[in-house]
Amino acid sequence: MMHAYPETYLNDAMNNLGNMFDYGLVDLHYDPERFYEQFLTSGVAKQFEQGNPKYVAGLSGPELAIEVIYRTEDHRPTQMPSEEIDKSPEYWAGWSLAYYQWYRAHRFSYLQQYGLTIQRILSMYPTLHEADLSKFVTVADEIIAKEKSAQISNLQRMRKNCGMTQKELAEKSGTSLRMVQLYEQRKQDIRKAEAQTLVNLSRVLGCGVEDLFD
Repeated sequence: MMHAYPETYLNDAMNNLGNMFDYGLVDLHYDPERFYEQFLTSGVAKQFEQGNPKYVAGLSGPELAIEVIYRTEDHRPTQMPSEEIDKSPEYWAGWSLAYYQWYRAHRFSYLQQYGLTIQRILSMYPTLHEADLSKFVTVADEIIAKEKSAQISNLQRMRKNCGMTQKELAEKSGTSLRMVQLYEQRKQDIRKAEAQTLVNLSRVLGCGVEDLFD
């Protein structure tokens, strides 16, 4: 699996994301999900995903939080970070999230979409904060797999929005009915479909190729 940045940066990335959430949630008293949403929409999350050294290891956690708030609210908090000896649950949530995102190489928005929210991670703290990170990975994988199985695929959702049956989509796009069914059921990874198949499906559904991906 390809990682966005070398493992040598991982400890810094985990520590910085942990301190970002600690400063944002504990010191500034932001709602966890609101702050996470701001992290996503600010573009700071994308910089992490792309392995930008400035964001992964260059800025401190509080500096990352201030950047998130500045980009989404157009002001910079001036409160100094508290100096706690023990790491907070909020720190652990960001620390674990950074590891999982690096390890699985998923977008942060993907993790949120499929149930790995900050509130969910915080709820794991009492039982997992002293465990090896491999246990967190296992639990996070289970959450995402369960949530994905409960949600319809993007392909199915867009097909239904267009008022088409699977057979109609197959005929109009030149894709076999069986493959449309497999893509919708996620038994076949649509990301691995041939480029022309993706172009044909997106043309029929009136969307971009990337919109077909979950």
